[in-house]
Amino acid sequence: MAVPAYLSFAWPWFAALVLLPLVIYVALPAHRRSEQSALQVPAASALAALQDRSQGASGGRFWHRLFTGLGWLLLVAAAMRPQWLAGDQQAPVTGRNLMLAVDLSGSMEAKDFKLAGRSVDRLTATKAVGGDFIDRREGDRLGLILFGERAYLQAPLTFDRTTLKTLLFEAAIGLAGEKTAIGDAIALAVKRVRDAENDQEQHVLVLLTDGANTAGNIEPMKAAELAATVGLKIYTIGIGADPASLTARTSRRLLTPRADLDEQTLVAIAQLTGGRYFRARDTVALADIYRELDTLEPAADEEDGLVTADELYHWPAAAGLALFCLPLLRRVTGRQL
Repeated sequence: MAVPAYLSFAWPWFAALVLLPLVIYVALPAHRRSEQSALQVPAASALAALQDRSQGASGGRFWHRLFTGLGWLLLVAAAMRPQWLAGDQQAPVTGRNLMLAVDLSGSMEAKDFKLAGRSVDRLTATKAVGGDFIDRREGDRLGLILFGERAYLQAPLTFDRTTLKTLLFEAAIGLAGEKTAIGDAIALAVKRVRDAENDQEQHVLVLLTDGANTAGNIEPMKAAELAATVGLKIYTIGIGADPASLTARTSRRLLTPRADLDEQTLVAIAQLTGGRYFRARDTVALADIYRELDTLEPAADEEDGLVTADELYHWPAAAGLALFCLPLLRRVTGRQL
């Protein structure tokens, strides 16, 4: 629950300095003149002028003491380090490293998905649904792997969801080659897990592909075995519609999603690492899968709060110094306060 903003002092014990001038006044002996000098007043007019000057000096001393006292109080307030506490701002952290691996092979250009009533390719649908998923993953450290014929770490693990989402949206079909290196993508995720500073964190990989492993240096199941040894849980998503054939604009070749999609291997990868396999035949199913992932790997609850403090000491410090300077200004200018 949020705490209302309020004023506080980080070092309240400095309030004792308010009594310092009184202690000095009591401790040090007063300097009094032992003798009163005789005052010769030759005329009544001179006496009147002297009285005026005495009254003016008395008034000047009053204002001098007032400004000095206020200045001292303000400097003491500055020493107490006033802060404006802005309330309880939630900063949830799950301790989970969650990486997304997205297939950019040529077959992802097949337009068998719909978005806002229009036909779109598989990658466009993946970006839209995956972007919403990223927005919901507050508290996770997120990473992005893009793979085709080769696998690339597009974004290392980070809390910066905005940048990660931007990098996902900038991904283009064929950027990593036309083939599919599923094993290399998993192996790259395993490397990031091994490089993680905290071994106690949870490590999750969400791998989305529409094909079978046709490239790379490591077999998918071998990579899955490595993932299991480092505690990397893999959720696999097979994407693509059911029709017997689809035409991709770039290659103009027939795609048979059920034949090209190696569901058996994707299921085995998920089972070996403690994850699950999902099948996304359309945009609605893909969105439902990501919502189910939110349930299986819940984002952080707003438990731990972070109270931010804005320092205010410079305001009373500046005002106190200004009040101390006023008597000096009077002496320089010769004007009374």
